[in-house]
Amino acid sequence: QVQLVESGGGLVQAGESLRLSCAATVSIFSINAVNWYRQAPGKQRELVAGITGGGNTNYADSVKGRFTVSRDNVKKMAFLQMSSLKPEDTAVYSCDAILWLGPVDTPGQYWGQGTQVTVTT
Repeated sequence: QVQLVESGGGLVQAGESLRLSCAATVSIFSINAVNWYRQAPGKQRELVAGITGGGNTNYADSVKGRFTVSRDNVKKMAFLQMSSLKPEDTAVYSCDAILWLGPVDTPGQYWGQGTQVTVTT
């Protein structure tokens, strides 16, 4: 079963940076649009950042200027660079993406389980 796996989470102090990665569990043909979400305890999941197939990006107001979403079409991975982290950024971060498993396959949407990011004061 194809899934996405997030990595790069951890425990950092406020002001520090982390880089999250999102990759498929199997070899794929192509990765297209990718979204990053986060869910803090007791809160609803929120869309943090996204990148379209054409490379356009969008961000939640709370992370604009601090987070950068990107995609490596050669490595077929996506990334979320997080800088100037704040305690309120603490959450489980997950990605979803449109993937082509093969060159003639119908693209599908796939999800990951998430990685914990904890920011201390």
